[in-house]
Amino acid sequence: MNFTIQNVSIATDDDYVTVDVQVIDGTIAKVAPHLEVVGSAVNGENKLLLPGFVNAHTHSSEMWQRGAIPPLPLELWLAELYDFAPLDTEKVYLTALSTAVETLLSGGTSVVDHLILIPGQELETIATAVRAYREVGIRAFVAPLIQDESLTAGIPSGETEQTHDPYFRSTTATLELIEEAVRQFHRPDEGMNILVAPTGIQLCSDALFEGCSELSDRYNLCRHSHLLETKAQEKLAREKYGCTAVEHLKRIGYLDYRTTLAHCVHLTDDDIAILAKTKSTVVHNPLSNLRLGSGIAPILKYRQAGVNVSFGCDGASSNDSQDLLEAIKIGSILHNVTDLDYQHWITPRQSVEMASLGGAKGLNVADTLGAIAVGKKADLVLYDLTSLSLLPRTDPIGLLILGRPTNVVHSIWVNGKQIVADGQVTNINVEELRQQLFNHSQWHANRKSQTVAQIEAHYRAVMGL
Repeated sequence: MNFTIQNVSIATDDDYVTVDVQVIDGTIAKVAPHLEVVGSAVNGENKLLLPGFVNAHTHSSEMWQRGAIPPLPLELWLAELYDFAPLDTEKVYLTALSTAVETLLSGGTSVVDHLILIPGQELETIATAVRAYREVGIRAFVAPLIQDESLTAGIPSGETEQTHDPYFRSTTATLELIEEAVRQFHRPDEGMNILVAPTGIQLCSDALFEGCSELSDRYNLCRHSHLLETKAQEKLAREKYGCTAVEHLKRIGYLDYRTTLAHCVHLTDDDIAILAKTKSTVVHNPLSNLRLGSGIAPILKYRQAGVNVSFGCDGASSNDSQDLLEAIKIGSILHNVTDLDYQHWITPRQSVEMASLGGAKGLNVADTLGAIAVGKKADLVLYDLTSLSLLPRTDPIGLLILGRPTNVVHSIWVNGKQIVADGQVTNINVEELRQQLFNHSQWHANRKSQTVAQIEAHYRAVMGL
């Protein structure tokens, strides 16, 4: 675990310097020119070293429907997803592996997996994802996706009377399940973390949120949730609470410095002030927000208010990709059309900081991750600046963030252990994974979702369509 990267470019505030980076026992020990080589020597010439990015929100097992779901808003998209999502643990394993690999090869060293659980096999589902992430070697934050209300409860009632089937698992049983998952799998020192992760206000009771907060406090766990992804959720919050969802989550104590909130598209200025005051983090998922027609999150407003922002790919059937560099690019330049004042626009260097240190802050690990600095853990990505998509030579970070980089990751270390070398993942056979994904799937098109057919008329009515 000891090595020295020699003659590598790292970014300063507004330039680059060539240095050596010495790593001892998984921790950055020295950063300076002309250091003595400790351990193995790594040639950093014509390469850029950055801290690893965080894929701060995804759903790995959605990958089985990548490219299959037609253009639908979230509420109907979910109905289609669950109609065609019969999972088994083998499928969970393969897509967790694939999510890890795609995240790594686009610069990510950590992933937050808002993991869909197989009913009746919840702990087995979590164990399977944990096994996959351990095998690859990525730093994982497994956030078992939980709810205690049925799918139809996520659509506003409007002026109509609606009844919803009870959820198959009680709130108490769900909280007991998560506590058992913490006992079995939460090993932060080993790069494996369990989060409390109610899916969102649309499908969760106050009792579930409050129970998750209690578990978070008892075990010092991070908290994760979707928040106000769609206009329908904004309307639903008013129906349920008589106030905004952010005001309500603050009232019941769910928001704090360990809380990451995916999407946050439809927030008021007062909501934004609450997020800043509670030190909550927004996870920006620009591609799924566009894919599902959810809207453009007011990221520039968040940044100006002092809210921490990180990036996520979201699930691989609402984004249809786990390319973190693509999400960072779109999530940065998208906002050039939301504010005429170009001085507020996100620069490539700011994007890198959001994707690395911003992700680490949201997961309460900024003291040990998110920057190239002495004392930080060696979660590092080495980019090959001679790659065709990073040429001709101009600004390396500008090329990485604003371009369309392909096959540019040379090496990756997580906690000082090398898990990508010469562009190849070292701990698993990626060619075998590719073949298994092919063998476990089949070509199909023009599916018909019974649930979408049942709820679409009501959705269109309450949304004024």
